[in-house]
Formats: sequence, C-alpha cells, structure tokens
Amino acid sequence: MTLPKTETYTQIMLDRRLRTAVTTVAALAVLTLSPLGAQPSQPNQRSMYVSVLNDAGAPVPNLGPSDFMVREDNVAREVLHVGPATEPMQIALLVDNSQSARPFIIDIRNALQEFVTTMGAPSDAAGARNELAIIALADRPTTLTDFTVSRAQLLKGIDRIFSVPQAGTLLLEGIIDTSKMLKKRDARRPVIVAVTTDGPELSDRYYDLVLGPLKESGAAFHAITIGGLRGSLGEGARDRDMVLDRGTSDSGGRRDNVLSGMALRPKFKELADELTHQYRVTYAHPQSLIPPEHVTVSATRPGLTARGTLAKEPRLVAKP
Repeated sequence: MTLPKTETYTQIMLDRRLRTAVTTVAALAVLTLSPLGAQPSQPNQRSMYVSVLNDAGAPVPNLGPSDFMVREDNVAREVLHVGPATEPMQIALLVDNSQSARPFIIDIRNALQEFVTTMGAPSDAAGARNELAIIALADRPTTLTDFTVSRAQLLKGIDRIFSVPQAGTLLLEGIIDTSKMLKKRDARRPVIVAVTTDGPELSDRYYDLVLGPLKESGAAFHAITIGGLRGSLGEGARDRDMVLDRGTSDSGGRRDNVLSGMALRPKFKELADELTHQYRVTYAHPQSLIPPEHVTVSATRPGLTARGTLAKEPRLVAKP
C-alpha cells in the first residue's frame, strides 16, 4: 500500500508544476497581446504652432480638429486637439542697419516700436509674456538689447538703431548666431524676425550652412525685405535669397517684400496679429526611432492658408 501512495503524491506534484508552468506561459502571452505589451506601436502626441489666414491675410478664429490636416512625410496623422497657442515666445529681431538701410531707419524704428509694444503685452494665459531681443546686422551681428520682457529696455535698443556708413549687412551670420543662441537657451517657442534691405550681403556663408542651424533651433523664421528684389548682387545675395525663401517656408514662417519704408508698420502689424492668434494643434504621432523629415499642416476649408512650426518636445525632468 505504501508504493501506490508515493506514486500518487508524485503524480499530484508533477500535475501542479505543469499547471503552474502553463498558467505562467498563458499570462505572458496575454501580457504580450494586451495594450500594455503593444505600447511601442501606440501613437504618442506631437504639437505644432499653426497660423491660419484667410484670403485677406487676417487670422481665422474658432477652428477645430476637423479644420486641420497634418502630414508626416506625406502620411496623414489624426488631429487630436486644437486650442489657442498661449505659451510665451522668444522673439529675436534681426535688423539691417547697413548703409543700404539708411533711407528706412526711421520707418524701421517706428514699426519695431509698435511691434514690441504689441508682442510684449501679457497674454491671457496667467500673464505670460514674450521675451524679445534686438540684434543689429551691420559689419557684424551686435546685440542691442538681450532677451527681456521690459518694454523700456527694448525701446532703448530701438533708439540705438542707426545706419553704419559704408557697411554691408551680415544677415546670414546673424541667423546662424541667433539660431545657436536660441538652441543654447533651450527656447521653448523660438521665433526669428528679420527686417532687411536688398543691399549687399557680406556674410561668407553658403545657404545650407544657415538652414541647418535654423532648423536645429526649432525657430519659426519670418522675413521682411525693403526695396523689392533687384536680382542677384553676387554669391552672398543668392545665398541670402535661398535662405529667405526656404528658411521661411520650411520653418512655418512668412516672407514679405515691401517697396517702401512706409509699408513696414502695416506689415509688422500683420505679423503681430498672426503670431498672437496662432493655434496649438496636437496630433497622433507613432513612436519611432527615426523622426520624420517633413511635417506639414494645411487647412481643410477652401480659401484658408495654414502654416506651422513643430513645438519643442516636453523636457524630461529626472526624478530624485
């Protein structure tokens, strides 16, 4: 009678171990097939700062997710949320004060005074304020007023804008330096605004050496050229035109040409209206080790023009 009991006990223990192993394998299989196990293929979220203008160039209010189309490398992504863009901006104003700008200096000052007053006012979101800086471009990029929320300091910098005799402009070097500065400051919503003439460009930089740092900074680049376009004035001017064209379009900015200094004030007002009425458009972005080369946004309604700039990824804070 003892041997059969021993065999029964051994068989019972083997059966229990087998059931435990089967249960463990089944649990692992369920975990692998569950949403938690499939997490790497689930989309996360990215956002863009988007301007939407009508045919008259005015911002369009009250738009929702169905009014936008976001594409990554020409693949449509689901728009999840749309709301006002309330995060404060870090705006670098690059000002041509070369000899070619001499007839326009007073108009430049007047336009910038109104612009910094508008952009320096507190927003509706907890009184957040934009920071602005003023950088002159004659001979070499020179900071007249570093990033500040102080209107008084900015106006003081504007009063220091004078044309430099027999000096050319270094817009391309100014864009490179400013892009690197914004990246170093870890600016969360960077914007570069350049006002320049079509005079000689003295920067010894090819356009691709400018577009690279501009893209890395994540800044939206806007440019206003005074005096129209007179065609090529040498290698520097051709590289400048390429940067003004591709730099603005690729970054979600705008490029404007005005024929006289008197048109600067309304053009800067248009830009201020656009920047202060942007949307933050959030869309589904699949997790991937390879970021998309191109992200574009468009309006689904006829007659509307949309352009956008990718928002910076949230900063990761290490837990203690």
